[in-house]
Amino acid sequence: MQATQLYRCLSEPLRLRILHLLLDGPMCVCNLQAALEENQVKVSKHLAYLRRCRLVEKRKQGPWAFYQLSSNSPLVRENLKLTEQLAEERAYFKHDAQRLQRLKKANACK
Repeated sequence: MQATQLYRCLSEPLRLRILHLLLDGPMCVCNLQAALEENQVKVSKHLAYLRRCRLVEKRKQGPWAFYQLSSNSPLVRENLKLTEQLAEERAYFKHDAQRLQRLKKANACK
């Protein structure tokens, strides 16, 4: 993937937030939507876009769909690591991570 294509994919704030959460590992759509406080349709639409860009991979397990960062995208991981620096500056990254930690403790879905 060329850098221009990557940045086009990363240019939408919700997609960037999704990818930032996936740095923590695979996650089901229900946890993503809860952590992001967005509806399922909107989250799924952006996940589909990220799949078309080959930034994430999907795995079905029973009724749940799990997403993870694509294993063949080192450029993506390097760029997302830069966003971790923004996490301290951008409140939404911090809030997403906090909600995700609460969800993990509550084990919202398997």
